[in-house]
Amino acid sequence: MTYQVLARKWRPKNFSEMVGQEAIVRTLANALQQDRLHHAYLFTGTRGVGKTSIARIIAKCLNCETGITDTPCGTCPTCQSIDAGQFVDLIEVDAASRTKVEDTRELLDNVQYAPTQGRFKIYLIDEVHMLSGHSFNALLKTLEEPPSHVKFLLATTDPQKLPITVLSRCLQFHLKGIAPDVIKPYLQHVLEQEKIPAEDKALSQIADAANGSMRDALSILDQAIAYGNNTVTENDTRKMLGSTSSVDLFPFLASLSANDGHALMQHIAHLGQQGVNFNQVLTDLLAVLHKISVTQVVTDIYQTDDDFAELTHYAKAFSAEDVQLFYQIGLVGNRDLVYAPSLRSGFEMTLLRMLHFMPQQTQHQTPIKKTTPTVAPVQKKAPTETVAVVADEKDWSSIVNQLKLSGMTKVLAQNCALAELNDDKIVLHLTAKHASFCNDKLQKQLCEALETYFAHKLVLKIEVVEKPMATPASLKQEKKDKALKQAKTSITDDPHVQSILQDFGGSLDHSSIKPTKT
Repeated sequence: MTYQVLARKWRPKNFSEMVGQEAIVRTLANALQQDRLHHAYLFTGTRGVGKTSIARIIAKCLNCETGITDTPCGTCPTCQSIDAGQFVDLIEVDAASRTKVEDTRELLDNVQYAPTQGRFKIYLIDEVHMLSGHSFNALLKTLEEPPSHVKFLLATTDPQKLPITVLSRCLQFHLKGIAPDVIKPYLQHVLEQEKIPAEDKALSQIADAANGSMRDALSILDQAIAYGNNTVTENDTRKMLGSTSSVDLFPFLASLSANDGHALMQHIAHLGQQGVNFNQVLTDLLAVLHKISVTQVVTDIYQTDDDFAELTHYAKAFSAEDVQLFYQIGLVGNRDLVYAPSLRSGFEMTLLRMLHFMPQQTQHQTPIKKTTPTVAPVQKKAPTETVAVVADEKDWSSIVNQLKLSGMTKVLAQNCALAELNDDKIVLHLTAKHASFCNDKLQKQLCEALETYFAHKLVLKIEVVEKPMATPASLKQEKKDKALKQAKTSITDDPHVQSILQDFGGSLDHSSIKPTKT
């Protein structure tokens, strides 16, 4: 048996199988139930959202041998011949290949004749905006006074190119792009029926890559199944799409925060060796910057995201102005990639603009070195190990506030807890979720700052622990949360505020309340 691609095999055959177009389906179903039928329907929307599919379903609804219905049987000869593309009274036309007026006139010459098999003769004209001006004039005459046995189903991705005289004679429906969180469950359903295993994150990648098109999603899924030899995995899908994971994207942000041009270029080279699509990488980076910007406004909005810790970290590490600047530079760079000598060089220039245009940086601070950086391994603390704590978290917060630190080095210090301090050694604890941000360069900078503060040589050791700790960053956040809670209490308990709310029937917008000082 010949293999049938998923996009055709899983093409919806009735309204109940249509995904993501509930409002249009409901309107059409009600019209069919009430026998309120228009002579011409125009379906608009981007590619792969279901324009021609919904038109074929209408053809079955009008011609099903059980009668005009919103639930065609799908088993009668008429329904089966429509599904097979063999129904003689369903005339499908690709306007892109039949633009001449002679083609349109030849097509419409038979409109006056009654249908051969069905109840209605149906003209399905795809990409109708491709017709010439004379062809539209020929079609317009028929749309003005169509025979009762004729229905026109027009589909287009560019309704702006249709004459207003044609638009005014059609009942218009705009099919929206389908959201990734709607596409993904449908892909899961398809794979369950096809008995093909798939990883959840792989389906998320495919749903995002489809850009709102269910047909594109199924086509990409077909490709992923072939690439993974009947298994759809996150790693294979990423390689196939030429995209990157957040694990590959956060080092860019770490390099920007640390003002490290060398590390930035090294990571670009690393991705280049993997054969990624740098256009897609930049798009993925913009998506991460968007999440970071949103996190700066609503801190817990992505708390179910796997990258919540990193998003929160960078939301604090960068100012809102920096994130907006990165995003704008990325947008312009994405637009201009086609003019660059290569996608990689265009991507490099975009990232270098982000690096050099940060307000707190100057050009001499970002040399691109020719040596390969090394990352010192961060030692994990054994469960049974004990340390002598000689200073509490308030002491460490005071020390950090007096250190002359900036960027990622400051962020590293703020997220550490002091475990041990003596004359020649300092031991800091770092939670596992922040361990990826500790490298030899930052550790060296922090050690030098501590040596300056204590005025003698020190050995700095950073250990990774699993348990949450009181750090300068967490203490600062607790202080802010406490101040905000007090501010909200003072507003809600204020008798004047309560009086105003009662007199005018108002309500408080708690999100607008801010403490005057934290």
